[in-house]
Parts: sequence; C-alpha cells; structure tokens
Amino acid sequence: MTTCHTATDRLHWRRSVSCVLVGVMAASGCRSAEKEPCTFYDSAAAQVTYEAPAATASQLTLESPVVCSEDDIDMAEPSALDPNAPIDYQDLTLEEAIQHALQNTRVLRDMGGVITTPDALVASVYDPAMQYSDPLTGEEAALSAFDATFAANAYFEKVDREYNNTFIGRGGQLIQDLGNARAELRKTTATGTQVFMRHLLESDFNNNVGNRFGSPSQSFGALLEGEIRQPLLQGAGVQFNRIAGPNGQPGQLNGVLLARTRTDISLAQFEASVRDLVSNVENAYWDLYFAYRDLDAKKRARDFALETYQSVAVRAGYGDEEGTNEKIGQALEQYWRYESEVLNAQTGRPVEGTRTGWGSSGGTSRSPVGVRLAERRLRLIIGMPINGGAVLRPSTEPLVAPVSFDWNRLAGTAVEARSELRAQRWRIKQLEMELLAGRNLLLPDLDVVGRYRWRGFGEDLMSQSNQPFSSAYGDLTSGDYQEWQLGVEMEVPLGFRRAHTAVRNAEHSLARSRAILKEQKRDVVFGLSNAIADAQRSFSVVQAQYNRFQAAERQIEALSRLEEAGETSVDLKLEAQRRVLDTEILYHQATVDYMLALRNVYYETGTLLDYNNVFLAEGPSPTGAVRDAIDLSQRRTKPLDYTRRDAVISAGPAL
Repeated sequence: MTTCHTATDRLHWRRSVSCVLVGVMAASGCRSAEKEPCTFYDSAAAQVTYEAPAATASQLTLESPVVCSEDDIDMAEPSALDPNAPIDYQDLTLEEAIQHALQNTRVLRDMGGVITTPDALVASVYDPAMQYSDPLTGEEAALSAFDATFAANAYFEKVDREYNNTFIGRGGQLIQDLGNARAELRKTTATGTQVFMRHLLESDFNNNVGNRFGSPSQSFGALLEGEIRQPLLQGAGVQFNRIAGPNGQPGQLNGVLLARTRTDISLAQFEASVRDLVSNVENAYWDLYFAYRDLDAKKRARDFALETYQSVAVRAGYGDEEGTNEKIGQALEQYWRYESEVLNAQTGRPVEGTRTGWGSSGGTSRSPVGVRLAERRLRLIIGMPINGGAVLRPSTEPLVAPVSFDWNRLAGTAVEARSELRAQRWRIKQLEMELLAGRNLLLPDLDVVGRYRWRGFGEDLMSQSNQPFSSAYGDLTSGDYQEWQLGVEMEVPLGFRRAHTAVRNAEHSLARSRAILKEQKRDVVFGLSNAIADAQRSFSVVQAQYNRFQAAERQIEALSRLEEAGETSVDLKLEAQRRVLDTEILYHQATVDYMLALRNVYYETGTLLDYNNVFLAEGPSPTGAVRDAIDLSQRRTKPLDYTRRDAVISAGPAL
C-alpha cells in the first residue's frame, strides 16, 4: 500500500488522506488510476494540489507475453435452451468415461479451479519425469557426481626483471618465457575414493648463464602423475556415498538413494492424483446420471400436473363444482412449478457438484446440478471439448445388490496400499538415510593420499636424437626418474556444531514423520469405517426409498381410479403427485449414494485403480515422442550460434 503525503501530513500522519494508491508508483509523484490530481488537506484547511505526471518508461504496466507453441482449445458456443429442438445423444459407459479421461488428460484435475491454483500445486502427468530429471535433486543429477571429469589449462608468462645478483640472467637481468600446460582426468568412486590422472608440460626459455644447453636456451619438462585419495572416516564407504553423495555436507545431502526416494515419493503422489482423477470421473458421471433421472421425474410430474389441469378445466366447462377457479388455479400453479423445475433440471445452476475430498475422501453426493451443467463437468474432467457435439448420456446403471466386506482384509489392505501412506513411508525412509549420513559427518575428515609420478626432461619436447636429455618425452618414457608420495590429511571442526545440529534436526524430523504416519493410519481406518458404514446405510435407504416409491405409485393409481368414479378431490391428487415426484427423486438419489459409497470403500482401501482396471506402468514411448527426442538430439549436436537475436518477449499492454 503506497500513500501520498505532504509536508504537513508527515507531522499529522493520523489525519485522513484523500488519495491512496494500490500498487507500485514511480518516485516522481502520485498518480491515480484515472490520472486525476490528488488533493490533500492540512490542519489549516489549506488545499495543495499536485498534477499527475505523464507515464514514464520506469512505471510498471500490465503486458501480455508472447509464448511459443501455445495450444489452442475448442471454443464452441454452448447450445441454447430450446425444449422443442431435437437433441442428439451419445451413450457413454463409466468404463469408457474413465478410459477417455486417462487417454486425454495431461493436467490431473480435481474439479477445482486450475486457473486459480498455483502452477506448482497442479498435478500433471509430467511430475514424475520432472522429479527424475531435476538438475539439482534428481537421480541423474546425483549420479553425475560420480561421472569422470576432464580438466585442462594452459598458461604462458613473460618475465623481464633486474636482480641484485649477477649469477641470475646476464649481469642480473633475467629474461624468461614460461609455459605450463596441464590435463587431468578425475573420478570419484562409490566408496568415496578419488582417483586422479594428470599430465603436465613445462617450457622454460631464459638467459641464465648456468643453463645446461647454453645461454639463452630452452628446456622442456614432462610429468605423468597418478593420485589416489581415500577417506578413512568421514565420507568413507558405499552406504554414505549412495546416501549423501561424494560432496555431501550437513543439510546438503543429495545421493543416489535420496534422489531415488524423491522419485518414489513423486510416483506415489502421481498415483494418488490419478486415483483422484478416476474418482472425480465417477463423481461427474453419477452426477450426470442423477441429473437425467431428476429431469425425467420432473418432466413426468409436470405432465401429470398438466393432465390434472386439463381434467379440472373440462369439469369446469360442464359446471362441475370440482372445476371451480380455485381448483383450476391450484392445478395450474402446480404445473408451472414443475415447469420451472424442469427448466432448472435441464440447464442447471452453477453450484458445486460431487467432488473428491468433500464430505468423504472420495466425495459425497451433492444436490442435483442440472443435465447440461453436469454434462459440461463430465466433459471437462474427461478431456472432451466443453461444448459442441452430441450430448453425453450415461448408459451404466447403478448397482442395487447388497455387498458384504471382510473388515480384517480391507483394513490390512488399506494400511498397506494407500498411496498417501506409501509416500509417507518413503519420507520416513528418506529421513532415516539422512540421519545415517548425518552421523557419519560427525567423524573427523581423515584422508590417506598417495601419489606416484614419472618425470622427463629435455632440450626439446620430442626429438629423434639418442643423446641424453635431447627429448623430454623420451626421458619420461625411459622411467629413469620416478617419485612417490604418501601422506595423511585431517581436518576436524572443533565442536562439530553444524553436524550435531543436522543430526538433531534429522532426529526431530524422523520422530515427526513417524507420528504423522501413525495418525494417517488412524485416519485411513476412520475413513474406511465410515465408508463401510455408509455403504450399509445407503443400501438400506435404497430399499426403503424403493418401497416408498412403489407405495406412492399405488396411491396415485388408486386416486386415478377414484377420480374416474368422481369419488376424490383435486387436492388429494395434486398432493399424491408431489409425493410420487419426491419419492422417485429420492430413490434415484439413494442408488447414486450407494454407488458412491461402494466406490469410497475401494478409495479408502487404496484399490480404486485396480477396481477400475487402471494400472500405472512405463511403456514404450509414442511415435510422436520418439520424433521429438530425435529432433532434440539433432538440435543439441548443432554448433552453438553466438550471434545476437532480438526475440519477441511481450505483445504489449494487456487488454
């Protein structure tokens, strides 16, 4: 929040200010959104006005970026509500809906608003691959620490100086040209051993009077060296290096095992996202199924009300007392009431439907949302165009048979198979490994170092002459000059404060994760208990609502016969029609509740994907992916183009 102040306002900052700008303003002045002057009032009621300056390049504006390969979407217009227009339907089974969703989904929706969800929190099919290929914490990044590395350098130097010593150079003036080149190949093994292979070249041209080959003269030196550095305490062993990596430090562990654990956590989270996607497909499918049943029931009730109105109107024409204006109005009111409900059931109002995590883990059935709205939601979740084409119509009927469960088997499966618990167990395993590595870092840094080298010296770098010291490489290969070095290096931080802190933090984190796992297990058992109890309840409700619906049907049939005999009233028939409508809707609602309750049992046990024959596996790459990989490989092998090109970044101010 940025406010505008005058000199007087700085002394009386409690006083009201008439201009408050939200955003970032230039330091040169105060500007409102409408570019109108800001007016201030001091204690003496004196008015000071500042004109808003013109916009400058330093001020921030909203612009639209230009991105590459932005995908287009189907933007067909929604069809208008016309009850007389013919409708093309496309029957869709639940299995086909799930299959279509899995084949056409890249971003795993949870029926929430993706546009309002931060990008990092949106699950997608790319997440496991992104974690695996992460350049900081991925598996390939961890393995790269053990890759062999080649390094080389070369330096050239000119020396021209005077010394207070006539034996250096000529008369104390040293003129020297130096050259040094170095090439090294190094690798770290899984045990923490560092292996080096070096080759060094030296060239020296100077005017020292004591030179072996004359003054001035040039000489060459060649050196071939091998080095092994083996940690004995800190950083030693295969286990530590696989957990922490060869460069592991307290709080900075990135070994292969930890990277693989992160990938496993990502895979468990991806499985949970796919499971939630399948669950939401079922939610949207049964919402649409119930929307159709709700619409059919309300159409039937509307038609009954119309028949009753027409019957009353006919009686009024013959002077029957049942056909009075009161009865006509009563029947007509009920007709228009059902007509409005039919319109709502056809189109629907934008209210929340059934969604994973609402009421229960898998989702509890919500109120009817209308056929067209429910159909658009099903299209959204399975990846079809939002509008256009034939209207989807569920063809799978809900199950109305009793199902019994083995509690011990289900509870054991739930505790072992739930992806959330598996991800938490991987986190615990990750912390256990971090604790092992942290305890290793409490040891002193003690390394044993061994070096062995061959030396060569000569007037030329390479020569065909057999004279001594005529060739540096010839002298090197003769093996006459060999050196070795063996030593021990130790470094001990006094107190190990950072290492002890890392161990304590790992212990606290491990205890916390174990406590969370225990509570997660309890929550899974709680959810499974609720799901099984709800399945039993919902089936009993299905039976009760079916019997109630049949009783209401018998009542209206009896009233229709009495109406033909003239022995009943309009009030009773209209009331019976309302009861038939209510009981029919409640019966279909109960059947959908029962299907979702059964689904929730499989959801809580972690076997929903198996129940729907959905299996996660890494199969062969599609043809398009292979072509993209070949194209990427070819582009990587092309020479780098360092010429500057001005790329288009922004399309200008956003509208």
